[in-house]
Amino acid sequence: MLSGVKESGRDKIFLAFNYIYVFLAFLIVFYPLVYMVSASISDPKLVGSGEMWLWPRGITFDGYKRVFENANIWVGYGNTVVYTLVGTAINLAVTLPAAYALSRKDFVGRNLFMGLFMVTMFFGGGLVPTYLLVKKLHLVNTIWAIVLPSAASIWNIIVARTFFQSTLPSELQEAAQIDGCTNMRLFLRIVLPLSMPIIAVMALFYGVGNWNSYFSALIYLNDTSKYPLQLVLRQILVLQEMAAQGGGAIDSSSAEALNNKAEIAALVKYAVIIVATVPVIAIYPFLQRYFVQGVMIGSVKG
Repeated sequence: MLSGVKESGRDKIFLAFNYIYVFLAFLIVFYPLVYMVSASISDPKLVGSGEMWLWPRGITFDGYKRVFENANIWVGYGNTVVYTLVGTAINLAVTLPAAYALSRKDFVGRNLFMGLFMVTMFFGGGLVPTYLLVKKLHLVNTIWAIVLPSAASIWNIIVARTFFQSTLPSELQEAAQIDGCTNMRLFLRIVLPLSMPIIAVMALFYGVGNWNSYFSALIYLNDTSKYPLQLVLRQILVLQEMAAQGGGAIDSSSAEALNNKAEIAALVKYAVIIVATVPVIAIYPFLQRYFVQGVMIGSVKG
């Protein structure tokens, strides 16, 4: 509030509702995160019975031990890092030049190309034709089957285009052309250095998407040594649940064994979730400033 401006009763009520709303939104986001962390290091019996509802109880790290004892975890981590870095680099190399070209008023046919791009947001070829195309190009069971089909997101191109239109004045382009600057040099030497916010936003969007992606690997990869982390964790979780649901004669000892397996499976499940999400959460604070700035500037006009 501005100094010297007196708040009315309605202003105070509105402000109180805002605080309540923000607090409730904080709880909605905060509680699941704390619960997951607590459940991953708590006694699974206490978690299953509901005695652990927020803070950890009966602390144990058996879940993390079982996860990290699996050598495939480290292979999956390495593969995911490679897929994320290579995929994000390709995403940026495709998205930023396309968005900049579509933001230029002197680009002939930009509205036509934009319309063609937007058609792909609503209509796609489907999974089977896409798989046949990837197979025809001999990309199955290679890194390129993971990173090339998702090389660009039309929505991200639109956001980046809006940023360029809102932030870079046409006078900058005209001045560069008068000085004899080529379009490529203008883009590399002037546009990109002035576009760090949107570059950080696109890197975060694409990086998180590549890190969490598992469906493409599930479809196109046959070699388990090339599986990304998400697919490795999925296998571990499925195997644990299958072990917990194993059949056989159900006597008292068997029932106890199955109950123990189910508890271990639940413990591993929470540990798997934490292992998969911590790297992204750790990186986000370093990009938060650019992320907020880029999104706000990119949303000024469509």
